[in-house]
Amino acid sequence: MSTNAVDQQDTKPENDAEVHASIHDETIGHGNTPAAWTCVLIMMAGALVSSIGFVIASWLWFNIGLGVMVAGLIVGFAMRKAGYGVGGSKLKNSGH
Repeated sequence: MSTNAVDQQDTKPENDAEVHASIHDETIGHGNTPAAWTCVLIMMAGALVSSIGFVIASWLWFNIGLGVMVAGLIVGFAMRKAGYGVGGSKLKNSGH
C-alpha cells in the first residue's frame, strides 16, 4: 500500500507541470506596449493631480485629475486601435 501512495505522488507533479505548461503556452502581452505605457502614465499623472486636489480640498483640481484619468483611458484605447497595442500592426518587425 505504501508503494502505491509513493507512485501516485511521483506522477502527480509531472502531470501538474504538464498542465501548467500547456496553460501557459500562449504568450500574452502583459501590457508592454506603447499604448499601455502611455495610458498608465497619463492616468498616474491624473491620479496625482486628483490626490493633491483631495488633500487641499479643492474639488476643481480633484475633478480635473479625474478628467485626466478618463483622457488616459481614451488615449490608450485610441493608440491600441491605431496599432500600438498587443499584436498591433505598428509593432510588427519589418525585418530592417
